[in-house]
Amino acid sequence: MSQAGVRSAPDFWGVLSEWDGIGAVVRYDRPTGAWIFVALHDDTLGAPTGGCRMKVYERPEDGLWDALRLAEGMTYKWASIGFDFGGGKSVLAIPHPLEGAERAGLLRRFGALLNTLSGSYNAGEDLGTTPDDMQIVAQVTPHVVGLDPSGGKPEDPGPYTALGVFVGIQAALEHRFGSAELAGRSVLVQGVGDVGAPLATSLAAAGAEVLVVDLNAERATAFAAEVGGRVVDASAMFETECDVYAPCAIGATVNPSSIPLLRCAVVAGSANNQLLSDADAQALKDRDILYAPDYVINAGGAMAFALIHQGVSDEGVLRERVSSLRGALAEIFREADTEATTPLAAARSRVDRILHERRQQDPR
Repeated sequence: MSQAGVRSAPDFWGVLSEWDGIGAVVRYDRPTGAWIFVALHDDTLGAPTGGCRMKVYERPEDGLWDALRLAEGMTYKWASIGFDFGGGKSVLAIPHPLEGAERAGLLRRFGALLNTLSGSYNAGEDLGTTPDDMQIVAQVTPHVVGLDPSGGKPEDPGPYTALGVFVGIQAALEHRFGSAELAGRSVLVQGVGDVGAPLATSLAAAGAEVLVVDLNAERATAFAAEVGGRVVDASAMFETECDVYAPCAIGATVNPSSIPLLRCAVVAGSANNQLLSDADAQALKDRDILYAPDYVINAGGAMAFALIHQGVSDEGVLRERVSSLRGALAEIFREADTEATTPLAAARSRVDRILHERRQQDPR
């Protein structure tokens, strides 16, 4: 286990033996030395659909493990927001950062692989990929979400994800403190990228004190100045006192090593797989820290993409639908209190009920 408390995955067979999904497609891309992983977790509600992540991993097995965990999270995400898609995710585990023709070639070959799946998986943007990347993939396959159906214009899910996290933080504050008011509250935003930046901007505009953590020190300093916030060194972020810790970058930052150090009342951010394991949800509850389940609070981008895929283009309608996540989280928090359980367990219970009902209607 690393200093951050994140374990490395076992070998390929060990990773797959721990997983209960439909299956995984694995391909080695010889021109770039990248591994392509497409993980299909569940198709009860529809075709597995989820983002394509591009990242340098220490080992290919870590990329596969990431894909499997993320695909499972997408099953819960789609079910929790009421959309007829299944859980799927893809990872392009690259040996080094790719640019230009080398990057485009990998994306096109990834698109060609999706064609062989005949619609069993639909890809979209995720960490490490961009709307322009998805447009390249869409040149060779129709199995891409997040493009404007009228003209193929790539959409950016970041602002919609940020909106969902913003209203989710309001729901968490209201439940924890009795008021959703952000003025006078402090929020530590870990990672000011495509989601963290618009989230921090909205938080500052609402009167919150924004604490900025980013591995890029220059970006952190510039952005903190832009929103009137202050920079916190990454080595001290867990011990920094704040009302809300909002992880908006890598997953598994909330783990047995970090939880005892946290000095916040709420954990609510956009990162996928924020907990190292489900047991961490109980550890947060034991410390009286309210956790907003990641696959619910960060569902805004997926929700907007699904609506765009269905032909909804009105910005007001999209923002209204994404803002409904506030009510969904409020219900989860109340159910957790009623059942004397964690918000994660309450959210999982809701998803299990939805999947069970659909399977009863359509037994296979």
